[in-house]
Amino acid sequence: MNGIFTKLCAPDHTAEILPISEGLHVFTDGSYEPTSAKGGWAFVVYRNGAEIASEFGGARPSADNTMELTALFKAALWVNGNASGERAIVWSDSVYAVNGCNSWRQIWKNNGWKKIVPNAKARSRTIANAELWMAIDLQLSRNPQLAVAWCKGHSGLVGNERADTLAGLARQSARCSDR
Repeated sequence: MNGIFTKLCAPDHTAEILPISEGLHVFTDGSYEPTSAKGGWAFVVYRNGAEIASEFGGARPSADNTMELTALFKAALWVNGNASGERAIVWSDSVYAVNGCNSWRQIWKNNGWKKIVPNAKARSRTIANAELWMAIDLQLSRNPQLAVAWCKGHSGLVGNERADTLAGLARQSARCSDR
């Protein structure tokens, strides 16, 4: 497409150079600093290789996975509000977020948002970030053309690097929770 190429991650988790495919590509990232308990999230939206939107925010106190999930939620919310009929891929460098969306979410939902442990005598445990997972589930369920995929972080992928930079800026300026 117009000679624009980007580095994307293949399903086997290897980076490849691919032409930009049709639809939206949204890159998300979270940032967290344990000593200050400050967190930041960001997403960047690309259409045909051009950045068309971005958002970011911060929270204190926070946690790493909370920021990754917040970025993913805000990205899905943006897609559903601004491009609901369009095919979109949300890219995340968080294996937890991607596996949660693509493998665990339906299991957790079917179990009342509880994590069932293998030991029969153990109790069901509420999953971490249950409210965020429910909100993400709602957004992903609203749009069957919205997919979540993994990409390697800090590998020179322009969208991921941009989201990482914005999440870092948001973390540095975080004062109180704005999630």
